[in-house]
Amino acid sequence: MDEAELISRLATVRQKLLKEVKRVIVGQDEVLEQILIAMFCRAHTLVVGVPGLAKTLMVRTLARTMNLDFKRIQFTPDLMPSDITGTEVLQIDPETQHREFKFIPGPIFTNILLADEINRTPPKTQAALLECMQEYRVTSARRTYQIKPPFFVLATQNPIEQEGTYPLPEAQLDRFMFNIVINYPSRDEEIQIIKASTAEQMAEPRMVMDGSEIVLVQQIVRRVPVSDHVVEYAADLARATRPGQEKPFQFIKDWVEWGAGPRAAQYLVLGAKARALVEGRFNVSCADVRSVAHPVLRHRIMTNFNASSQGVSVEDVIAKLLQSIPEPAEAAYARKAKNK
Repeated sequence: MDEAELISRLATVRQKLLKEVKRVIVGQDEVLEQILIAMFCRAHTLVVGVPGLAKTLMVRTLARTMNLDFKRIQFTPDLMPSDITGTEVLQIDPETQHREFKFIPGPIFTNILLADEINRTPPKTQAALLECMQEYRVTSARRTYQIKPPFFVLATQNPIEQEGTYPLPEAQLDRFMFNIVINYPSRDEEIQIIKASTAEQMAEPRMVMDGSEIVLVQQIVRRVPVSDHVVEYAADLARATRPGQEKPFQFIKDWVEWGAGPRAAQYLVLGAKARALVEGRFNVSCADVRSVAHPVLRHRIMTNFNASSQGVSVEDVIAKLLQSIPEPAEAAYARKAKNK
């Protein structure tokens, strides 16, 4: 399929993807949308949610609808980096008795990797995964092995069990495009889940697109044009989170210890591009930026003790930030276009 044809049917592909996933997953529409946006941006996602909310089933179902290879790693305190990336094994030819080391690929060599409870493994193992996420390759015995695209890591964290865990440092959290929070289902949704999961057979999703189409979509997202006023709005949002900036908002000075870096603005623009594209639009608006602000910023803003003592959460800070920085009026960016 050529690029023009894929663009023309991308909005309907999104609807078909969500429809097939919803044959298995009840609710969680916003979560599914955000995961799709991250995949189309060629980025990785951190998911925070209590056990039993079908995180694994959700990712496995998405992999089936896209005909992608899926693997899951349960992170534990004794997990080693080689358990993720692979290891060199000494092999002996039974006829010639020739000995040589052969690289046995680890589960990182897949399309979609679910890193379950990433905060339960030591920093050395976490770093091995994060290096693969950044470089899309594995180095072993001075040889480099490429991870074939599409490659997407979805890491989960359990927010209620912190004993014996190794929280990801802020610099490593910044590697993830989105921090998605999965909440409990509503009463009606929970009843549907019980009925579906206790029946004799569960629905099977059908394939909607494949890996080559996903790679093409990822390339298209990068080429979507963005107006200067949208880029400036995203930059203003990211910069406003930093208490050390010139003339910061008072609530930022009062509640924020550390703000978001430049990567936040990059992901705000990329997420806005992907959202516009999957909705069948080629014009990226500030509303698209605002729609991805919470998952992009919630793990990049560190609140201080003053915020904790007042019961102010990161979500409250982001919501107040979006209220404090209005979208540019139409006259503002029309005037910029005229001046050019």
